Amino acid sequence: MARNAAARWSGLVVAALALSACASLKTPPATFELSPPRAAAVGSASTRAQILLPEPTATRTLDSQQIVVKPTPQTIEGLADSQWSDRLPRLVQLRLLQAFQNTGRIGAAGVPGQGLAIDYQVVTELRRFEIAFQPSATAVVEISVKALNDRTGVVRGSRVFQAAVPVANGDPSAYVTSLDAAFSQVADEIVGWMIRLI
Repeated sequence: MARNAAARWSGLVVAALALSACASLKTPPATFELSPPRAAAVGSASTRAQILLPEPTATRTLDSQQIVVKPTPQTIEGLADSQWSDRLPRLVQLRLLQAFQNTGRIGAAGVPGQGLAIDYQVVTELRRFEIAFQPSATAVVEISVKALNDRTGVVRGSRVFQAAVPVANGDPSAYVTSLDAAFSQVADEIVGWMIRLI
């Protein structure tokens, strides 16, 4: 009896080790980043205001590391074997922060917890950040923005920014390159609009 129990236990250990070995052989997903933004074209506009960039709100689909693809307008999938380097809202928040800072045309820009005396909040919502396949493969980025006066609670202005960039081929890196270009365009427009507004 003891011999049989030992044999069964040994078999379980071997099976567990085999499963562990299979798991370790799985290729890790390719990890992608959004490019650091260039200095936005803001012309002669400037402001002494200090602005806060909270993390964007997003649906559960976008609030993750998955790279979203939409074979049809009603179908949502994740790009196979690929992911963002961090949750997408966090990436967008930090890249927008850098975009504002790189202009050199604002008093200061920061994120919650940095102790700035805030004049305005840049309140954002990620509406689309995807590869849409109909009618043809296109990277689409859409972000809603509100300029919120932090002292009065009044919304100074609001606008939806969108960019669409065709995808060169079916390689995952081509999808990300197009998403990166679309986001760069949107970020540039957001920064210019906000600085001119306040």
